[in-house]
Amino acid sequence: MSIRRTKSGFWVIPCLTLVLCASPLRAAVNSTVPPLDKGFQLLYNLKFNEAQNVFSLYEQQHSGDPMGPVSEAAGHLFSEFERLGILESQFYESNAKFEARKKLTPDSEVREDFDAALTRAENLSSNRLAKDPNDHDALFALTLAAGLRADYAALIEKRNLASLHYTKESTQWSTRLLAVHPDCYDAHIASGISRYIIGSMAAPLRWLLRVGGVSGDKQAGIAELKLTAERGHYLAPFARILLAIAYVRDKNNDGARQLLASLRDQYPGNPLFAREIARLDAKK
Repeated sequence: MSIRRTKSGFWVIPCLTLVLCASPLRAAVNSTVPPLDKGFQLLYNLKFNEAQNVFSLYEQQHSGDPMGPVSEAAGHLFSEFERLGILESQFYESNAKFEARKKLTPDSEVREDFDAALTRAENLSSNRLAKDPNDHDALFALTLAAGLRADYAALIEKRNLASLHYTKESTQWSTRLLAVHPDCYDAHIASGISRYIIGSMAAPLRWLLRVGGVSGDKQAGIAELKLTAERGHYLAPFARILLAIAYVRDKNNDGARQLLASLRDQYPGNPLFAREIARLDAKK
């Protein structure tokens, strides 16, 4: 399948999701980089077709690994974000702008491929957990899968309640993962986003969500995002993007610019970061 490209802003997993400080990733792609690392490098450089080729080959060579199909699903979602042009940073500058977002028309073929990849990842993960309840890749794939479903529901379909359901599920998987693999710093992005988003809501909404078992703490969420940004692997760049958005919302444009500059330098093939920097500079 050919993936179309169009102009957009930068990515975000508002409910994780999905998402460049001390990341082991590098902008240059070479044969010594592990396959999934290479695929995520390509995603961050907006080279979606090339990334999917890498993920597809990985799935063929590692048929029992759920990280292959969940990475493919991430590629499908990010390509839709790019095609639809829904992620301009100013879109997230206030709750009012976010609530005013429109329900969009997804590409039906991409949606089908996205769902199929997630189903494969979830089934493979379940099979592995039946043999080992502490399987790292299975727990991580389920964390990502629920986060990706949350993103699709929120940003493309505008189904906020469904997105919050998937967000809660992602956080539960990440909590289970961190309990047995505390060095999986990517997993902090799930609870970090959840805490930040819910902690940013009005008090009555926070109370209702807390009654439903979902709690929020804005500063704790920021701390978890920073942990992923500094020590994460696949999602370290994503965490920095999310932090940049959080800084813009908090009127900390200098902090946001610093993060975006590092992203621009690490991923020169992605023009989105430079555009966001120019937009911030125009506000001065």
